[in-house]
Amino acid sequence: MAARICDGPLQTAGLLNHVQADSRGASVLFFGTTRSTPGERAVVALEYEAHPTMAAMVFEEIEEEVATTWPDTRAYVVHRIGRVATGEASVVVATAAPHRKQCYAASQYVMNELKRRAPVWKKEIYEDGSAWKANAPTRA
Repeated sequence: MAARICDGPLQTAGLLNHVQADSRGASVLFFGTTRSTPGERAVVALEYEAHPTMAAMVFEEIEEEVATTWPDTRAYVVHRIGRVATGEASVVVATAAPHRKQCYAASQYVMNELKRRAPVWKKEIYEDGSAWKANAPTRA
């Protein structure tokens, strides 16, 4: 099983193996990457902190909710901590479902719930300094 919280670049090879099955014809591998301009100021990196044990428990809870909400749909989450430069992935969500509609819906649900519930915190590192940024529900 892949590590749920990593302090280096995320290893994505094999992540779909956690969710795929012969009955699931759709798969999504979502990458959340650091953007250089999420707001008014230029960002050079994000810095993440997490409570690894609690975060893994929240990931598993959300994955169980996916399996309950969408029949025969599975999800798997991996999140990075430490410094994540622009263009690098900080979170990867693998989902698989019988059809694409529920696969996309499950992937979006996972990301929204991670932002809302996971004990993961980020700091935006700007060219001219830094400021803590609270997690908030994402815009669709």
